[in-house]
Amino acid sequence: MYSEEDLRADEETLILGLAEALEVGQVSIPDDPDERFRILRTLMNVRPPEPVDDDLLETQDRILTYLRDRKGVTDVSALEFRDGIALWRGDITTLRCDAIVNAANSGMLGCFAPCHRCIDNAIHTFAGMQMRLECQDIMNGMQEPVGHVRVTEGYNLPCKHVMHTVGPMIHGSVTDADRDALRSCYTSCLEMASSMGLETIAFCCISTGEFRFPNREAAEIAVDTVRNHLGSHDGLKVIFDVFTDRDEGIYHDLLG
Repeated sequence: MYSEEDLRADEETLILGLAEALEVGQVSIPDDPDERFRILRTLMNVRPPEPVDDDLLETQDRILTYLRDRKGVTDVSALEFRDGIALWRGDITTLRCDAIVNAANSGMLGCFAPCHRCIDNAIHTFAGMQMRLECQDIMNGMQEPVGHVRVTEGYNLPCKHVMHTVGPMIHGSVTDADRDALRSCYTSCLEMASSMGLETIAFCCISTGEFRFPNREAAEIAVDTVRNHLGSHDGLKVIFDVFTDRDEGIYHDLLG
């Protein structure tokens, strides 16, 4: 049975291994578990998409599997759907479904800012370093256009797949082009899910927060696009995942 002592030993091994590979010099391992994971997450966040030693990946996978199970996983079957749509407030990295949607940046390699609070950082962190490697193979140095979608495996996440889409970043007032681009994010993911034969897909609030799209207008576009798609596609269920009181209230209002 994997224990907290095993977790600490694995975290130390992975921290020291990543620190050596990154040539960051001597690293002190703190006793505090939150501080220890902060250091580990920092090293994972800043690590470039280069091959990783198999032993380190196995150590990472043990850590992330244990942390995932300790946090608890919500299965999509436990959610209440109405007309193919469910509203759920929680950590999208703990949702077991066919696919979750990541609000990515144009580099499509995840967030390199240490312990940043964006969803891109969280998804890449708890999926593991394999996700950045797969994204690198897909992108090969290219930049991803706004409104498109790329699909990777979920790795250490409970979901099977992650759909990465780049939403519009707002500078000043929202334009019609911004609205069309955001709608394209949802349409691209929905069409991909249907083409893959997926049964469930969970959306975060694309382009809100760091990308500054107004929350309510973004939600209106999301709900309208999803409803239009579900009207002509049987078998797909959609989860709107929210993380704040504000967004939960907005979606409750729009969904009725």
